[in-house]
Amino acid sequence: MTTTMKVRPRALVRASGGPRYAVALGVDALGTGMLRPFLLLYGLTVLRLSAPVTGVAMTVAVVTGLVCMPAVGRWIDRGARSTVVATSMLVRVAGVAVLLATPEGTVWMFAAAALLHGVGNQAWPAAHAAVVATVAHGRERDAALAAGRTLRNAGLGVGALVATVCLAGGAPALRALAAATGLAYLVAAALAWSVRLRMPPATGPQPDGGHGSVPRMPALLAANAVYVFCLNVPEIALPLVLVTQLHASPAWSAAVFVTNTVLVVALQVPVTLLLARYRRRSVLALAGVLLAVSYLGFLLVTAPGDGPAWAAPAVLAVSVLCTVGEIVHAGSATALVTHLAPARHLGRALARFELSTGLGLAVSPAVITALAPRGPLALWGGLGAATLLAAAAVAGEKDAVDAAPRSADGASAADGPAGAPRRDGPADRAPVRPGPSSGERSGGDVRAAP
Repeated sequence: MTTTMKVRPRALVRASGGPRYAVALGVDALGTGMLRPFLLLYGLTVLRLSAPVTGVAMTVAVVTGLVCMPAVGRWIDRGARSTVVATSMLVRVAGVAVLLATPEGTVWMFAAAALLHGVGNQAWPAAHAAVVATVAHGRERDAALAAGRTLRNAGLGVGALVATVCLAGGAPALRALAAATGLAYLVAAALAWSVRLRMPPATGPQPDGGHGSVPRMPALLAANAVYVFCLNVPEIALPLVLVTQLHASPAWSAAVFVTNTVLVVALQVPVTLLLARYRRRSVLALAGVLLAVSYLGFLLVTAPGDGPAWAAPAVLAVSVLCTVGEIVHAGSATALVTHLAPARHLGRALARFELSTGLGLAVSPAVITALAPRGPLALWGGLGAATLLAAAAVAGEKDAVDAAPRSADGASAADGPAGAPRRDGPADRAPVRPGPSSGERSGGDVRAAP
């Protein structure tokens, strides 16, 4: 049972929402990379707030932003697609405006700006996944989701590099970066809005034989909250361990972060296509195993302590395996949710998934910083055991959609929309159709697992 998945770049752009939408994603990611990593520095440097107050305001904003997800899911289920993406960007434009208007020392306005950023950042992933799930189906949809993540990571990296160069300018440079970020969000919102893609609200019986309710996915959602700890490993856990326990140069932390970013940009689409021959749930379980093995590797190389000369290079080497696990997780998790969710409940299913992602990202810094002082066994052993349990839970959970008939490209009846999507924009009036299956592209008989 093999699948040869070949996607032409132009077809991948179409499956990702079209050229204008792709440009919108790139511009949005560029703006996000210029400000989001440095929002804390803005509060400290420009607004002269204390570090504890700034950190608490940002944390509360992120957690509060999760509250919007049920409303976002219901909006998507009423047929909205590109409008939700554009709105998530406009909310962040408002956040930048509030930030620029905040007088020095005013905590509540900084908190309000951070909250608007939090709401926009939390709403965007589900809205973007809904757009891709509307214009692409089966394994082509999986590749389009992976391409979107590649583009976003590249934009974030370029934006962060631009901001790093500008930081030497002090507070005026940070204000200029914030203004540039707001302009980027505004341009991206206009481009996304111009696509004008929506789905007529689903009515009538479901084509999958009755599996029309929102999938509960308890094991998948709980496991995802554990899996996403890996996203904070290169940004929080490894810098903390390298500097405080191994006494390595901060340059090693930068090397880990750059390696992670480059690998995600270079490998996300190829790895997703390579694993398209396997069931999405099996691939997601494999991601947990890879992450757990990498945590075991970190345990082995950091256990000696006192920073032997080989420890920092070994950490960098093991981080490559951790990044591969992150890539496999990112390429299968959202794709599995869009596969399981009936069209009429796609928004609510994605909202639940993003809620689990947000919760995992919100608590992981506190968990990591609490476990790290207790030693390598507490940190890496704890993360490894939890991730292995999560992988086992993912592998053991049964899907109601498994009984639905499947097409040659791995799509089930639940994949298909309940109505034809509409593009009302001036430049995209052609009806949206699922792209050709991988069998039609390669000329072979393809049987892809779900």
